[in-house]
Amino acid sequence: MADLGLGRLHNRRDREGRWRLPRPWHAAERKPVIWVFDAYGTLFDVDGAARQAARDDPSLTGIWAALSADWRRKQLEYSWMRAITGDHADFWQVTAEALEWATERHGATADQSARLLELYRQLPAYPEVPQVLDRLRADGAKTAIFSNGSPRMLADATASAGLSGRLDALLSVESAGRFKPSAEAYGIVTDHFACTPGDITFVSSNGWDVYGATRFGFRAVWANRSGLPVDRLPCRPGRIVSDLKGL
Repeated sequence: MADLGLGRLHNRRDREGRWRLPRPWHAAERKPVIWVFDAYGTLFDVDGAARQAARDDPSLTGIWAALSADWRRKQLEYSWMRAITGDHADFWQVTAEALEWATERHGATADQSARLLELYRQLPAYPEVPQVLDRLRADGAKTAIFSNGSPRMLADATASAGLSGRLDALLSVESAGRFKPSAEAYGIVTDHFACTPGDITFVSSNGWDVYGATRFGFRAVWANRSGLPVDRLPCRPGRIVSDLKGL
């Protein structure tokens, strides 16, 4: 079984020479457990904007799913290209530019595009998210978002989804000016909590994000909502769950 480091089974002997198991890392080191979540696709349903737009406007019924998939794909591609080249723009601009491409491809109107962008600030949380965050916090854990999203995007999304009181911090890559999976971005989390990477359990639905987080040194959990194969990259997820209830 993959080991997240929450109770490593190292071989140790006590003074009498008997094998023993260590306490979980957070008990042994007297540190709070810190759970950090990606936002889009992990806590928030990125298809929610297009799905709601199609409910409001039946003319989108036949195209909303494909439009939403292309919107998300271009959003990620643009963020990766900007991270590689250093040509940074905030995630709201990237999201709007990705939508322009997707609406042109699928023939949506300017009014429909404006409505889609408005709805992106109000994405719904996945159904299990509030209960999972409540349970973690009841167990004494700290909870936070770390996202490519701009600070305003994250504030709007958490407020709309009713998650504001369930999170200790909303951390955006904007303070580093580099998108994930750059190491500079992940360093925002350790700087905020004044901790080492190994103190963070990071959860994302994006395989590339899990790769970047693991490479940085986080304990990474892949919320594999789509049942995809593991990416063929050097760093593999420490644990895989089908949704956040698996935590």
